[in-house]
Parts: sequence; structure tokens; C-alpha cells
Amino acid sequence: MKTTITAKKMQIPQNFTEYAEKRIDSRLGKFFGDDADAKIVIAEVKTQIVLELTVRYNSMIFRAERSAEDKYVALDDAIDKIIRQIRKNKTKVEKKLKDTAFKEAFAYPVPDTVDYEVVKHKKFKLRPMSVDEAILQMNMLDHEFFMFTNGDTGLINVVYKRDDGNYSVLEPDNG
Repeated sequence: MKTTITAKKMQIPQNFTEYAEKRIDSRLGKFFGDDADAKIVIAEVKTQIVLELTVRYNSMIFRAERSAEDKYVALDDAIDKIIRQIRKNKTKVEKKLKDTAFKEAFAYPVPDTVDYEVVKHKKFKLRPMSVDEAILQMNMLDHEFFMFTNGDTGLINVVYKRDDGNYSVLEPDNG
């Protein structure tokens, strides 16, 4: 598995890079093939280390973000979160993971997966607006996310509030 580490406003010691590559290979390697990509983005926010771990394999993306006072703890927590995501969705993802992923990974029984149930369909008109206007609309409606037509691009976008209090925009990449 190819591992890339990016640091924001901090230096990463070589021993952490080696530790991260070993931990990812030993803990997540059994689920993914050699052509999987793991990306770690690590930043220091006040006294906390914020670590984002993203694993891309086939058409699947697994992502975990963890904060801790120590980067090693944050990495281990993020790896554990991805393993929990895989376990929770075992039947849905096992066809896309490595053939032997589930034969050797879990020595103890895995709880039955939960089927998803759509309880409501909602239709509404999208009107062109700026990202700032979409954020304002989302906040006025007290929603966690808001879908809108981006006035600049004409494409459907989604804006949402992140755990850190900032906002993100999801936009399609059709290229």
C-alpha cells in the first residue's frame, strides 16, 4: 500500500513516517491490495494533533479524522475507525476488497450489518446562488447541509458544516 503523509504547519519526524507506514500495512493491508493509496494529512491545532486518514482502493474511499494530543494515538484511532467502518458494512464492501480480507481479519463474530432504509423522499427547486448565500440559507434553516445550484458554475453543489466549525463545498468533478 502506498502511503503519503502531508503535514500542515508542522514537521513530521522520520520515525513517525516509518511507524505510520508499518501500522497501515499491518492493520489495513489485509483489507486492501498493493494498489491501494493511503493519505495522511496531519496538522497541529492549538494543543491537539488533527489527523485525517483517507484510503482509496478500487472505487471505494474510506476516511477517518481523529484528534489527540499525540500523533501516534491519533493515527491508531483513525485506523481503528476505518476498520470499524469496514466491519459495519462488511457485506456491502467485501466484494470490492481483497479476496482474503475477511477470512483472516476477524477471529471473532461480526454483528449483522444494518440495512439502510429510506424513510422520506423530498423534492425541491434549486435556484442559482453563491456559496456564501447557500451557507446563509443552510444556517437559517438550521440544517447540517444544503444542496444548491452554484451560480458561477451552473453545477449542483452541496455545502456542509464541518466538525471544526468551518464549511466545505462538495462539487462534481466530471473531468
